[in-house]
Amino acid sequence: MQNLKVMSTLADETRYQIYQYVLQHKQSYTVQEIAEQFNIHPNVARLHLTKLSEIGIVHAEYIKSGKGGRPGRIYRASERGLIISFPKRDYERLLNWALQYISIAGNSAIESLKSISYDDGYNEMSSLIDKKHNMTYKEKIELLTIISSQIGYVPSIIEKDGQKQITFAIYNCPFKEQLPENAQIICACHESYLQGQIDVLFHKNEMIQISSMIHSCDECKYEINMKVSDKY
Repeated sequence: MQNLKVMSTLADETRYQIYQYVLQHKQSYTVQEIAEQFNIHPNVARLHLTKLSEIGIVHAEYIKSGKGGRPGRIYRASERGLIISFPKRDYERLLNWALQYISIAGNSAIESLKSISYDDGYNEMSSLIDKKHNMTYKEKIELLTIISSQIGYVPSIIEKDGQKQITFAIYNCPFKEQLPENAQIICACHESYLQGQIDVLFHKNEMIQISSMIHSCDECKYEINMKVSDKY
């Protein structure tokens, strides 16, 4: 919360310039001196200096003028300075750790991960299905097309020899940064995720990968075969 308060206070350009000024000159200033330096009303200068004092980057103190009357207030940059820090979010490193562990753990870990990714795809597609009525084949294809476009592929539909076939290709893998070191794990999980989505829409299907980027192809291409007579 303190970081947010500091950033909010310094978001005002004039206030930020006042802080830079007192910081660089390392002197004490009165409200009137700051008002004259920045060509602003003393009340405005006092407000800026008060805000800077509240977050601790400007120190305020009272001094006697030696002429009697009320002590005057002066401002100077705090000696402790300004430090803003945010915790680093290193999800890439965490992902690499997880992938390395799975690779070391072997096939049982990979199968567990495939199950998790399948359920994720299945649940995500299930949440999008209109459960109020049985969706037609056309409605399911439209839904698949919308979802597909969000991750970079567009399905095409072919009907041949009593079967409907959906073909789609992925040209920009969302996990390509991890492919060089973990292709087997990444591809297995991605395929399981896609299979989970497809199984929600078409209960009887066969999904086959016919090309893959890890085999020097330009894309990952899949075919999904279904019988026309099936009730989806």
